[in-house]
Amino acid sequence: MKQKYQNIFWALGLVAIAVMLLTFDIDYHELWENIRNAGWWFVAIMVLWLVIYLLNTFSWLSLLDLKNTGGASAPKVGFLQMYKYTISGFALNDATPCGLMGGEPYRIMELTPLVGGVRATSSVVAYTMMHVLCHISFWLCSAIVFLIFYDVEGWITGFCIATIIVCSCLVYLFMIGYRKGIADKLMRLLCKLPLIGKKITGFYEKHADAFVRADKQIASLHGERRMAFIKSFAYEFASRCLTGVEIYLIMLSIHSDATLLDSIMIIAFTSLLSNLCFFMPMQLGAREGGFALAIAGLSMTGSVGAFVAIICRVRDLLWIIIGVLLIKVRCGKPDVTVRV
Repeated sequence: MKQKYQNIFWALGLVAIAVMLLTFDIDYHELWENIRNAGWWFVAIMVLWLVIYLLNTFSWLSLLDLKNTGGASAPKVGFLQMYKYTISGFALNDATPCGLMGGEPYRIMELTPLVGGVRATSSVVAYTMMHVLCHISFWLCSAIVFLIFYDVEGWITGFCIATIIVCSCLVYLFMIGYRKGIADKLMRLLCKLPLIGKKITGFYEKHADAFVRADKQIASLHGERRMAFIKSFAYEFASRCLTGVEIYLIMLSIHSDATLLDSIMIIAFTSLLSNLCFFMPMQLGAREGGFALAIAGLSMTGSVGAFVAIICRVRDLLWIIIGVLLIKVRCGKPDVTVRV
């Protein structure tokens, strides 16, 4: 990626971090006390997210097709480079309103010099679709498990049934998207973004035909590369389940008797509610409300929900800072530069 574009993404991330720090709705002394109470469990949570991002990277790599290079030697993509792009991409997504507003253009622009515009675009779009698909599948499975293993009644039963119906329909629509490809439509949408929209427009106009070919590559996942699709889904779904382990570790730090299954249900319900408020950076407020409702639904006290929300918020902020700083870190040069 050209230095000026990289600086735009870096500046965007720094501004978002500054805004989040200035609007953090908790006293910093109280914040520090909560971190101290978590103790070494907080370190374990930070390390856990190294593993989660590792699975995200494997999922993305499974979708990156480096074959059929027209007789040229296949470009080599360093794993650390992909790991960095994964972390920084999620940091930009989490820091910007609406999500997916910074991470996807960043990943495409970083990966294009390594594998070419078509493969960069198709892999990023396919992975973004996979990430969302696994979220939806996670909510679907969690709603089914909740109805089977928990004593539910009233509006909660209706909510779970509605979640199952809506998520099932969304999974079906995503499978249609994989069969037909949506890279071209997505890039047209990204061109309308503020600040970086004009830069993306220039990139899109220059490589318009490449996005049509990218859609064909995405469609090939469903037909010709079924195993790559399955591997990517498995890695990504496993990363969703590991987010439940984070809640479990926090519960252990306060000696709660919540089980791992309880923790998975909490994060599933919380992530569902927070994603309904996708227009807010870091889902400010929505995530805390989700934790409060989910934990209350499992007959735990509100103080537990507040503690879990604070620890997750701090972890999120620290990884956003790390991801934004990684934008300026170089992980070596590609062996082959491809221009498509």
